[in-house]
Amino acid sequence: MVSERDTVLHSWCVPAQWQAPTIVGGRGAHFWDADGHDYLDMSSLSECSNLGHQHPAVVKAICEQAERSCFVTSAWGAEPRAELAKVLLEKAGFERGRVFFTLAGADANEHAVKFARLTRGLKQGWVITRDRSYHGTTYACMALSGDARTSHQIDPEQFAVTHVPPPYAYRCPFGSSSEMDCGRLAVDAVTGEIDRKGAQSVAAVLMEPNAGTNGIVAPDNYWPGLREVTRSRDVCLIADEVMSAFGRCGEWFAWQRYGEAGKPDLMTLAKGLTGAHLPLGAVVMNENVARRLETQMLFTGLTYCGHPLACAAGLAAVRAYENEKLIERSRRLGGEMFLELKRLQQKHRLIGDVRGGQGLFAIVELVSDQTSRAALAPWPQTPPQLTTLVRKARGLGVSFAVRGNLIILAPPLVIEESELSGALALLDRLLSEMEAA
Repeated sequence: MVSERDTVLHSWCVPAQWQAPTIVGGRGAHFWDADGHDYLDMSSLSECSNLGHQHPAVVKAICEQAERSCFVTSAWGAEPRAELAKVLLEKAGFERGRVFFTLAGADANEHAVKFARLTRGLKQGWVITRDRSYHGTTYACMALSGDARTSHQIDPEQFAVTHVPPPYAYRCPFGSSSEMDCGRLAVDAVTGEIDRKGAQSVAAVLMEPNAGTNGIVAPDNYWPGLREVTRSRDVCLIADEVMSAFGRCGEWFAWQRYGEAGKPDLMTLAKGLTGAHLPLGAVVMNENVARRLETQMLFTGLTYCGHPLACAAGLAAVRAYENEKLIERSRRLGGEMFLELKRLQQKHRLIGDVRGGQGLFAIVELVSDQTSRAALAPWPQTPPQLTTLVRKARGLGVSFAVRGNLIILAPPLVIEESELSGALALLDRLLSEMEAA
């Protein structure tokens, strides 16, 4: 087996220190390496394998499309592209809207901003995002992101981007001890920034409605508040649903939890769009945005946007979510997982907060002291005790994802209930060992 250790430049690490097994296969909520070790996937790898690994219906659709046609540029029509766009608009309730296909989440976010500026007639219109957010690592997306790992590489204002404090209720930047008050104050911060810049100069507000690797799950009043403020000031609201869509948060799209009161002007998709079987992203826009764009010359494009193979995978993925009732399943199992995590919070002094639970997504924030909420390590550093927990879990056949002081739980929506309960029992045990060390 050829190793990539000395030939590939890996992301989010010091490449010379990278060391990981070679994964050779997977099925359902499991994947395995070249040495025969099997792992239960408790993070959907990068929170994207919502359908599990090698979903047979998606693999079949890819093979069948490959037999017919592998590639058609967007200058020509492609049947799976047309069908997938239609289905996405239907699921979003964006009647008479349009879809622009991209390759991943970062270029979807860049294009969403581009379309918002074109819609508002503002070539350099301001875009408001928040601290402790993540929207990608292209230069423009690093500007959009309030991410401590990349902030030193970019000056957001050069990209007409400004950041506001996040709705981080557990450590509220506004000093509030009430979750709803923190949500309201975070909305007020966005309102204040729009008014300071002047609504006529602001193109969009870009936010994650729910799940994100930043570990913040906003209070229930936050997203509807953003929608009300942006609508009243005629500013586009963009929902970054790259991670939160396709059942991850118990709905097709996380904003749907709030009904019409949460419907954005544009949303960006990737990850679960194909269940990670092939790279694909999308910008889905409502009728108002679509009408303003469809009569303009769009000086933009990607060679592989709307790639037929990827769109065939996306169409099969959407049908799988629907036919197997995985959105509803995620909501049910996510609620059960959340209750168990709250039980563990009562048991373990290391667990400061548990967030999420609308679907199969939850954040466990570890602390050194529950009363003071002192972090185990400064954000975004990962404490060595947590690195040890991950290593032990992998040795026992379970793959957990962590970032900073956070354990990110986002298993495939197809995970067996016994597998989920077994993984949580292992987490319980490893936390006990961590506390005893």
